[in-house]
Amino acid sequence: MSAPPSPAPSAMRRRLILLTLCVSLFMAMLDNTVVNTALPTIEQKLGAGISDLQWIVDGYSLALSALMLTASTVGDMFGRRRAFLAGLALFAVGSAVCALSRDVGPLITGRVLQGAGAAAFMPGTLSIIRQVYTDERERSTAIGIWAGVSGLGLGLGPLVGGPLVDHFGWPSVFWINVPVGVAGLIAGLLLIPESRDRAGRGLDLTGQLLAVAGIGAGVYATIEGPVRGWSDPVVRWTYVGAGVVLLLFVLVERRSRTPMLDLGFFRDRIFAGSVLAGLFLYLGMFSVLYFLSLWLQVVLGWSPTGAGLVIMPAMVVVACVTPLAGWLTGRIGGGWPMAAGLLCSAFALYGLTWYGTGASYRHFWWLLPVIGVGMGLTITPITATVLDRVPAARAGMASAVSNTARELGGVLGVAVLGSVLSSTMADRLRERLAAAGVPGPERDRLVAATTGGTGRPQAGLGAGTRLSQAVNGAFVDGLHLAELSGCAILLAGALLAVALVRGGRGPAEASRGGESGAADASDDTDGRTAVAT
Repeated sequence: MSAPPSPAPSAMRRRLILLTLCVSLFMAMLDNTVVNTALPTIEQKLGAGISDLQWIVDGYSLALSALMLTASTVGDMFGRRRAFLAGLALFAVGSAVCALSRDVGPLITGRVLQGAGAAAFMPGTLSIIRQVYTDERERSTAIGIWAGVSGLGLGLGPLVGGPLVDHFGWPSVFWINVPVGVAGLIAGLLLIPESRDRAGRGLDLTGQLLAVAGIGAGVYATIEGPVRGWSDPVVRWTYVGAGVVLLLFVLVERRSRTPMLDLGFFRDRIFAGSVLAGLFLYLGMFSVLYFLSLWLQVVLGWSPTGAGLVIMPAMVVVACVTPLAGWLTGRIGGGWPMAAGLLCSAFALYGLTWYGTGASYRHFWWLLPVIGVGMGLTITPITATVLDRVPAARAGMASAVSNTARELGGVLGVAVLGSVLSSTMADRLRERLAAAGVPGPERDRLVAATTGGTGRPQAGLGAGTRLSQAVNGAFVDGLHLAELSGCAILLAGALLAVALVRGGRGPAEASRGGESGAADASDDTDGRTAVAT
């Protein structure tokens, strides 16, 4: 049963609640880009190869995407504030584990703990906003602020992370989360009202286990493919197992009385199109931040601070554009802003392929604001459209679906495009080393160390600069193919946004119709579209 409604918070308290939620979200977003800035230093200090770096990034996103749906249900059933606070505490603990790590294994473990904590509190930020802000216009403004803070966290990450790494070492990028988490816990206890809705809710443990197993197996095979070889039996059978498990997940969710993923939501083409747009955005674009930091520091020789300053303009533009995107969504719907943002992002990725080992900032600086415009135009329309297509009681699951899709896109983007980079880099490096006269066994050792081994690649390349140039050139070849692949993914996402979301109603109208429409989506068994479009 639902908790009895509590008195509406005052305007001042609503602002303080929004501030608390946004600061917590800011911490999680900051962590993404802060870690990207620290990756080359972690590579050097902990002896990590490219596949290790992929796991450091994906360990966080994998836990976040796999657990978010169940975490949102736990919040709905047992209290959204309680889940929010528990997630913040776990995130802070995971940050401390990362900071104390002196090997890649414990660091990845800490990143998984961070992801699990974020899975608990991130969906709660939007569902609490939905509960606290009952007026549609105020809620749209609050969501715009929420999205802007998310972009600001991404924007300040490189600026904060670079000096921290340069002056205090890479563990400092994780230590900064601990005091922020403690402050969020105190503010949350004092300000946020408890809310829950048990009606029709239940924990879908079978679905959760299948989701973790299926997604985890697929990501593992994709990351390990370039290291083990794509024909390796472990890689092939892991892919087969992932496909079987995910098929079982869909079958279980269709039959479950209380599924972790309500497939009925996707009968609404506008909801489905918005979720897919977020998936494609992060699949094609998120990994670029990971690649860009490696390119700037390892290939072009920038310091962490310098690399942070280079990346920061793109993320600041995200924060500036998201409120404008919210305004546009309120007037013309989300389809066109989403499509425009995905097209901008695709163009930016294509433009980055023009620059390689000899690039200078004056050559590529203009592409960074384009990246920011593309992401900013896409994120807010996705969030607003998804929330406005469901009733308030299902906001937690709907926001979790949207966030899960985006995070899953990020996981797959780093895994898939990282594997494209690694495979291409390995092939090109073998060719370059063979041309340089390096013997076969030594060639294989150097390729393994560069793409997936446990040692800084340049450490074994000898004194001459010719071999270092071979590594950098091979990396850029792989990077360009990964960027072109991401460009194609983003173009496909733009087409989907036009086909599925274009022509949908504005947020206010969708919200009024969504109360019944989304409810129908969960009960409708004859396959009809849940919300009239």
